[in-house]
Amino acid sequence: MTLKSPWVLLPMLLFMFLFIGSGLYYQASGVDYAFYQISAPVAILPAIILALLLAKGTINQRVEQFIQGCSNPTIVTMLLIFLLAGGFASVAKAIGGVEAVVNLSLDAIPPSFVLPGLFIMTAFMATAMGTSMGSIAAVAPIAVGVAEASDLSMVLTIGAVMGGAMFGDNLSFISDTTIAATRTQGCNMRDKFRLNFKIAVPAALLTIIWLFVQGDAAEVMVNPHSSSTKMLPYILVLGLAVSGMNVLVVLLTGIVVAGLIGLWQVPEYSIATWSGDIYNGYTNMQEILILSLFIGGLGAMMKAGGGLDWLAAQLDRLTRQQSEPKAHRRMGEFSIAIGVALVNVCTANNTVAILISGSLAKDIAIRYGVDPKRSASIMDICACVIQGILPYGAQMLLAASLSGLSPLELVTAVAYCWFLGLVMIVSIVLGMPSGQGSKAAKSTMP
Repeated sequence: MTLKSPWVLLPMLLFMFLFIGSGLYYQASGVDYAFYQISAPVAILPAIILALLLAKGTINQRVEQFIQGCSNPTIVTMLLIFLLAGGFASVAKAIGGVEAVVNLSLDAIPPSFVLPGLFIMTAFMATAMGTSMGSIAAVAPIAVGVAEASDLSMVLTIGAVMGGAMFGDNLSFISDTTIAATRTQGCNMRDKFRLNFKIAVPAALLTIIWLFVQGDAAEVMVNPHSSSTKMLPYILVLGLAVSGMNVLVVLLTGIVVAGLIGLWQVPEYSIATWSGDIYNGYTNMQEILILSLFIGGLGAMMKAGGGLDWLAAQLDRLTRQQSEPKAHRRMGEFSIAIGVALVNVCTANNTVAILISGSLAKDIAIRYGVDPKRSASIMDICACVIQGILPYGAQMLLAASLSGLSPLELVTAVAYCWFLGLVMIVSIVLGMPSGQGSKAAKSTMP
């Protein structure tokens, strides 16, 4: 039996202190590129050393624990997405594909609708694909091109893409977070979707209005001579993604098609150039690859050391202190939200956070009379909010790598996640929608 220990959480706190604290320090000192002075993959090294010192067993056993976390299938899948996304973005940009898509988009859409359009397009893709990562990989390079061809802020454009990706990831029927939330709470997907929809749509409307206001005075520069043929890789990637094809296959197909079009359309573009562009895309992902590996290992050590169990035990002890739990429905729902949020901060993975905190959330829901689909909805929404603004989360790291921004610059720009968090809090306070009174509440997910 794993002992519950708060001490194994210290490495993650140390990493956050070094990563965020150093950036704030250098920014206050007036240093350019403040958040790049101490890179995240380096800032996490002291945290890994501390985790190894705090872990139980021989040094070989501790290292093995860390390596197992790094080799987790979820982590490996993310790394492959990072690599292929980098390769596709690099090749598509080199052949002029990004410029072609951007010019067509800016020519057809009024400037004030560009930011809302990016949000809606990414939201649609993510809902259809069930993955925020694939959506960001496909749309972020377009957003970068839009920002470069206009006076729109790069941070705003990428923030719009991030928000749309998290919207779709939260609502999609095939999203791993939806599946995890409904299975752990024992409810029907459709019922959970209806509750999520009533919270997510107001947040999305607020986001669209905010983005419209932010982009209302934008000026764009369109090149009328862009080749429409060079748009084909993006059109193909978007189409295949919406069709539900595996994101790795989609990105690999995009690399191949973009390269072939480059060989056909771009003078002096050769197989050697194509190879170099793909490799440059790989190298652009170096920082995110290293950090994701290290976070995977660190998260596994915290879980094995009982840190996450300790968090769950503290939350459980707090909720059991109420003499009449069902009279304190708000506390039960806030406890469910706080539980999944804390685990998400420690693991940097919203699906893993839902799976780990699922049994505790179900116990709290039963104790406080919270409907299963309501608890599933709260878990999924809260995990979406935290994952979307977590500076060392996979989505934020991918978006930052593709745009050349610091993850910390993007935290405040993901307007949708902030609005979603606000609407969720209002929903809990008002108790609407409650999810009570439906026969479907007792059903299980097909």
